[in-house]
Amino acid sequence: MNLSTNDVDIANNIAKMVRGSSGGLKYVKGIGIHIEERDMAQVSMNLVNYPVNALYRVVELIRMEAARYGVSVIGTELIGLAPARALIESAEYYLQIENFDYDKQVLENHLL
Repeated sequence: MNLSTNDVDIANNIAKMVRGSSGGLKYVKGIGIHIEERDMAQVSMNLVNYPVNALYRVVELIRMEAARYGVSVIGTELIGLAPARALIESAEYYLQIENFDYDKQVLENHLL
């Protein structure tokens, strides 16, 4: 998650609050890094078990922690692969889709 600052200490502090090994969310790994090409700090993380801690829950926690430091999340980056269900759960959460049924309403679930 990209932050509106280049202060890596802030990103590291946020990562520490989020990651499970520091008492944060179980099955979440995180570290603060500097993205040199954009002169920006980033909270880089791995969600090891997204059903336990949904992607949207981790995103919102990082937003709240960033606000404590007077910064905001200005974007996200996905490197590698993500389970479709994790992304769809986040879309469902942010779009506030009522009575959503993953099995019935996701087009790809009906393709042969």
